[in-house]
Amino acid sequence: MQDVGSPKITTPAISPLAGEPIKRADAERLAGVLKAFADPARLRLLSLIQSSPSGEASVSDLTAPLGLSQPTVSHHLRILTEAGLLEREKRGVWVYYRLLPSAIAGIAELLTPPRKRAMKKAR
Repeated sequence: MQDVGSPKITTPAISPLAGEPIKRADAERLAGVLKAFADPARLRLLSLIQSSPSGEASVSDLTAPLGLSQPTVSHHLRILTEAGLLEREKRGVWVYYRLLPSAIAGIAELLTPPRKRAMKKAR
C-alpha cells in the first residue's frame, strides 16, 4: 500500500507499567495515541475498517454505518492516521484506510504489565 500521509508515531520503549518512570515526552506521545482511541466513533471506525472484507475502507464506505457526515468521518480518520493507527492510500479521487496492526499490538504491549507479558511468552 502506498503511504500518502501516515506519519509514524513512535510509542515509548518503556511501558508506564514497567516499574520505572516514563519520560515526559514518551508519556505525551502515548497519551496522544490513547486520546485517538478514546472516542466511540473512532473505535467503531477501527472496527469497521478491520472487519471489512478487504481490510480497508474509504470515507464513503464508513459514513452510513456510523451515521455521521463525511466531514466528521474524515476528521476522525485524520486523527487516527496522525496517531499512527491507520495508513492511507490515495487511488484516483478516493482515499482508502487500513489498520496498522503493529501499532495496535505495540500499544497493547506497552499497557500489559511486565509479569503478564512474561506469562504470555512462556505459553
